[in-house]
Amino acid sequence: MYSHEVEQMTCVAKGANHGPAPIPQEGKWTQSKEIKDIHGLTHGVGWCAPQQGACKLTLNVKEGVIQEALVETIGCTGMTHSAAMAAEILTGKTILEALNTDLVCDAINTAMRELFLQIVYGRTQTAFSEGGLPIGAGLEDLGKGLRSVCGTMYSTVKKGPRYLEMAEGYVNRIALDENKEIVGYEFISLGKMMDSIKKGVEAGEALKKATGTYGRFAEAKTYIDPRHE
Repeated sequence: MYSHEVEQMTCVAKGANHGPAPIPQEGKWTQSKEIKDIHGLTHGVGWCAPQQGACKLTLNVKEGVIQEALVETIGCTGMTHSAAMAAEILTGKTILEALNTDLVCDAINTAMRELFLQIVYGRTQTAFSEGGLPIGAGLEDLGKGLRSVCGTMYSTVKKGPRYLEMAEGYVNRIALDENKEIVGYEFISLGKMMDSIKKGVEAGEALKKATGTYGRFAEAKTYIDPRHE
């Protein structure tokens, strides 16, 4: 349907039409015109309106369809259940469908929006990796034991800092020097410990095997439990 003004116009031939600018995708330069032209693996972070929690989303997209999804959340208990539902929803959908689907939680929806922008603009982690990454590559973010990498620290003016969770795992004890400054910590790799227990190793032995230290732990003057002291 055209307006009267447009109908009265003289036709003018359209000039050069080179199509969209090519974007880098899995080692190729692609002129993306349809959803099926989109490929790549990438990560993105989303947050909810009250910013009580955040979601890190990893998607592996092949021919426009989400083949692999890793949903990691922090800071909100309800978001963990939202992530469980989102994991069922995401795979098998095109990225356009996923963008327009309620992924249960605002933070996950926001992460999807941020990822969509990266993917369709060719800003993926695999933009220059020939052939991209195989399905399953998203799990590499979790490392051995398949647990999210979390850092949890707490501090007050009166009592100072407490390390609670590091990349290595659950912080069991903090090492302090003569000036009461932190010089190291003892950690428990919960993923390794649970793997051992599931294989039949006695719990105490599994705990011992999964325990390690960082920094000048052995040289410390005192040790404290960051959760109770």
